[in-house]
Amino acid sequence: MKIIIGYPPTESEKGTALLSQNRQFQWLSNPTYIFPVVLASAATALKNAGNEVIWMDSIAEKISKQQFFEIIKRERADLFIFETKTPVVKQHWKIINELKKEFPEMKIAVLGDHVTSFPEETMKNSLVDFVLTGGDFDFSCLNLVKFLKKKEKLAGGIYYRKGKKTASSGKFQLKHGLDELPFIDRELTKWRLYEKEYNLIGKPFFYIMSGRDCWYGRCSFCAWPRLFPRFRTRSVKNVLDEIGMLIERYDAKEIFDDSGTLCTGSWLKELCEGLIERGYNKKIKYSCNMRFNALKQEEYDLMKKAGFRLLKFGLESANQSTLDKLNKGIKVEDITRGCEMAKKAGLIVHLTMIVGYPWETKEDAMNTFKLAKNLMQTGKADLLQATVLIPYPGTPLWKEAKENDWLLFDAEEYERYDMREPVLKTKDSSPEEIAKICGKIYTIFLTPRYVFARLKTIKNFDDVKFNLRGMKAVLGHLNDFLFKK
Repeated sequence: MKIIIGYPPTESEKGTALLSQNRQFQWLSNPTYIFPVVLASAATALKNAGNEVIWMDSIAEKISKQQFFEIIKRERADLFIFETKTPVVKQHWKIINELKKEFPEMKIAVLGDHVTSFPEETMKNSLVDFVLTGGDFDFSCLNLVKFLKKKEKLAGGIYYRKGKKTASSGKFQLKHGLDELPFIDRELTKWRLYEKEYNLIGKPFFYIMSGRDCWYGRCSFCAWPRLFPRFRTRSVKNVLDEIGMLIERYDAKEIFDDSGTLCTGSWLKELCEGLIERGYNKKIKYSCNMRFNALKQEEYDLMKKAGFRLLKFGLESANQSTLDKLNKGIKVEDITRGCEMAKKAGLIVHLTMIVGYPWETKEDAMNTFKLAKNLMQTGKADLLQATVLIPYPGTPLWKEAKENDWLLFDAEEYERYDMREPVLKTKDSSPEEIAKICGKIYTIFLTPRYVFARLKTIKNFDDVKFNLRGMKAVLGHLNDFLFKK
């Protein structure tokens, strides 16, 4: 079977869509293309099963809508599979309908967090043939193709048409072992398209996922627990073998493990010891997502020894009441203590935070700004990322927003959940003020005290290039939030 898999053209005057492998959608003035690990795994599994697979990421490859349709016409694929998210799902419905009108014989399957929450909605509003729910895209895509070849029954979680009605194969189940999957074919999935990532310093770098997705998985604003309600990891040996392959084949210099939160405990200890024993800690840097209050000082120290470089932490808010409402599971003091321990070990600390909570005042939002500023200027943190709060449809926070009349517009105006504007009412701040506070957080990068602290960390020309890339990204975010009209 001939299969095209990836992303259709997703265009807007707002900027470039950050759609791939992204838990929060954004239109970016300074685009970043993040490697979509699970979808790339799906492409690899389909190819290894004997199918002709074409990887087409129209966003990263800058393929226009006209070019896209020309490629579809030329390739005459049997199946087109792509991922969507809330802010662009309506745009994608239109593309599906245009494709089905021009290429009625080609089957179309769509997947992602939004359609997992509302599969019947996409079946109703488009001519799509299949909606795949759940986060194991690789296993579900493989099952769908085998079903179309009449070799397997549909697994749970797939919606399809039965006459004029929508039918379902039942609820999806995360029952597969992740070690069953082949290592991603980086050539097939055009890995060089995704080299623009300002947080990673080693080149070439590669994204992997040792687990799906976050072992905590209870934050009320996060969309991905709907895809991965049960946390699973690959074996440490399997992860180390993939890293070894990337070092041998591509001379990899940095790995970013994009599990929602890297597994801790004995698994992490075994990973660190394996990186050291195999000598990979001398060949690559390892970066990942981590939670505050998850590690002890000796674990941070071991990670540094094993070659870890950067940890991304979700700060979210400096107000304890907000952390509690989000079911974040941490205390405010855990934030500072976690930063201090990571820095003591010699690791780079990257913070992410959110503004625009409906229960917070402007003073509360500024508390988050002040904490971030203090951590950055005192050297307890190195990098940060700020966003406005987006209650993605289907999340507990979205349901709460509907019940409390917090939304600033109709709940199904999906295109407005795009990070370009606040979507929730707040106690004493206008949407414009919330956007400015978000932008103000990025101005921390421009303060003399922070700049001086960064200059002291520069040791070579690679560090200079890394900081210049970071500054370009900061200016892009300022344009997104602070300087836009």
